[in-house]
Amino acid sequence: MDAIDSGILVWSPDRLLVYINDAFYRNCNLPVTLGMRYEEYVIGVAHSHEWVLSCPPEQWASEKLEDFGSISDADFQFAAGNIIHVAQRPTSAGGMAVTFTDVTSIKHNEHELRKAKELAEATDEAKSRFLRAANHDLRQPLASLKILIYNCLHAEDEEQRREILHAMGVAASIMEDLLGALLQIGQLDAGRIQPRITSFQLSELFERLNIQFRHQAQEKGLSLKFVPSSKTVSTDRALLERILSNFVANAIRFTEVGGIVVGCRREVRGIRIEVVDTGRGIRPEDTERVFDEFYRVADGKRSQKDGLGLGLNIVKRLAALLEHPIRLRSQPGKGSTFSLWIPLGNIWHSDVAATTDISEAVAGEFAGTPVLLVEDDEILRESMAQLLRRWGIDVHAAANETDAKRLVSEGAVAPELIIADYNLQTRTGLDVINVIRDLVGDQIPAIVVTADADPKVVSTIRDAGVPVLIKPVSPPRLRVLMHNLLFEPELLKQMGH
Repeated sequence: MDAIDSGILVWSPDRLLVYINDAFYRNCNLPVTLGMRYEEYVIGVAHSHEWVLSCPPEQWASEKLEDFGSISDADFQFAAGNIIHVAQRPTSAGGMAVTFTDVTSIKHNEHELRKAKELAEATDEAKSRFLRAANHDLRQPLASLKILIYNCLHAEDEEQRREILHAMGVAASIMEDLLGALLQIGQLDAGRIQPRITSFQLSELFERLNIQFRHQAQEKGLSLKFVPSSKTVSTDRALLERILSNFVANAIRFTEVGGIVVGCRREVRGIRIEVVDTGRGIRPEDTERVFDEFYRVADGKRSQKDGLGLGLNIVKRLAALLEHPIRLRSQPGKGSTFSLWIPLGNIWHSDVAATTDISEAVAGEFAGTPVLLVEDDEILRESMAQLLRRWGIDVHAAANETDAKRLVSEGAVAPELIIADYNLQTRTGLDVINVIRDLVGDQIPAIVVTADADPKVVSTIRDAGVPVLIKPVSPPRLRVLMHNLLFEPELLKQMGH
């Protein structure tokens, strides 16, 4: 009896405790001694605070005293958190045996199985929501495409027709992206979505949204303005576009007069993108619930065209996944502002190839900027110098570290930017950059260019806090990077470089 796992107490017909096994002391911390009366035991347990009782101690004790010798089974949670199953059975002589079995792990497993069942049921429901959401969200670019097709059929000017065809191609591309995004959204409830965080500029994203929605806005007689931005952000590009497209679509849907403005403003360690409309607005009691699934504000003006109430719920879930706080400000009859906070991106990790090039007007800001160029290949050095001079830059070219040090130490140039090849004859471009920085006594912005695309080499350069470009260097890529380094130094401070 002492070897089994369950604790055992045996009571005689005259209610005296006649047996206690060793397992009882291992499982239970209760005031029990041989020879004690059952009444003493019950009252001691009731006031021991070791069991979590479902009723007052006196009531529990009274009920237990009346149950002596009866058959009963009950689970009790102990103060330590473990769960004990207590089973009592009558003996043939008129006494009673009580067993105490620790069922904590069993109850935990039951809880986990119950959670798994609920999750499976939720996943099934999520599949239905996914199909409805796909129908809802694909209507936006499809509506634009239908309008564009109609306009193309009636366009008389060849230039106008080419512009419309281009917009149609973009709309089709947006639909393709949306399908991919919706497939990801369908996996949200299963917890399988892993955001792909990259750094990119908002300008291209704003252009895509403008192409997607401007025709819908024009059809309603609304103005739609995207405030230009050269900010670099760090998030999942596709999911961010998904969020903003829902904001803009809602703004157009619920605005009858006026227009919509999309822009961003600086905020602590990031920026806040705002979608401002002059629409119906939302009552204070509805501002939280508009993000609930299938919720549509009770408004006599609304119709079936207002959607199924899934868009903002998708936004809420995606924003939570990305850890980007959402904010809503609204005034009935005056409009609403939906906004999203996003962290600033790392400039030299940004995918500038996919971003909109900085215009020549912006490039004009480089005029007169002194730049030290270090390149040991004579042909490349001359071609790079010619490119920089076309942008109005005061270029001082060096073939190696010795030439670079001489140009700086003799006062020929006080560089505001260093562009250095990585694989020089005897030193690396990083070595030369550090030497020039020490010589000047300042952390001069710098760029390393290299033909070696080995991930270890690229990682070494980036770990040194210097952006890298792979040869052959694209002029637009170089121009974007130079603009960021020279004219948005606050971004570098935000990122701790």
